Amino acid sequence: MVAKILIIEDEANIAQLIRLYLEQAGYSVLTAGDGVAGLELHAREHPDLVILDLMLPALDGMEVTRRIRAWASTPILMLTARNEEEDRIAGLELGADDYLVKPFSPREVVSRVKAILRRVAPVAPAGAQGNGGEMPNARDELRFPGLVITIPARRVEVNGQRVTLTVKEFDLLVTLASAPERVFSRESLLNQVWGYTYLGDGRTVDVHIGTLRKKIEAQPDAPQYIKTVWGVGYKFTLEDQR
Repeated sequence: MVAKILIIEDEANIAQLIRLYLEQAGYSVLTAGDGVAGLELHAREHPDLVILDLMLPALDGMEVTRRIRAWASTPILMLTARNEEEDRIAGLELGADDYLVKPFSPREVVSRVKAILRRVAPVAPAGAQGNGGEMPNARDELRFPGLVITIPARRVEVNGQRVTLTVKEFDLLVTLASAPERVFSRESLLNQVWGYTYLGDGRTVDVHIGTLRKKIEAQPDAPQYIKTVWGVGYKFTLEDQR
């Protein structure tokens, strides 16, 4: 089964270049030149991943992300300009899974796409092998007081109620919860969850931890499950669950 990628990018030369590299890697590719057309294609074609430029005519990337997240958990890879750090953070908080800063290598786009899709399902072109990390070995289900994580179904329930997580939020949770009390540095989480050598700082991890806490913690500012280990990183704790 070939993965279907939707590119929403108003610069035709960039969209065409990304499309060429993705098709050479064996993916099926759709393109849209603005946010409205992109949303229509998403609703009709149900792509496996969206590559989304933040600066779009008619409907910007933030609003496109917000609307996609209202009905789907499709992974989103954002494309941003170098001076848009706050926009990148806002996009991650809305539910985007990753970002690339322009200018970028089209090979890096393909690498990111492979790494993200490996987290979602075994949907990749024949012979496509990435260099990303793998999810940790774990039982099919992780159970804690008030929290149930069903790994094959990528399902999370908090106090009996299902919560919807993005791809990266789910993978962060499984990585941490599979090794309670182990302290993970930001660099370790980037390698294990993002699946490639990360060239930026750990802000991406911090943003995703923040959005994850809002979804699974009764009091995100006083978390029960995911604790900050100052100066190091994060851990999943059992101390407050007894």
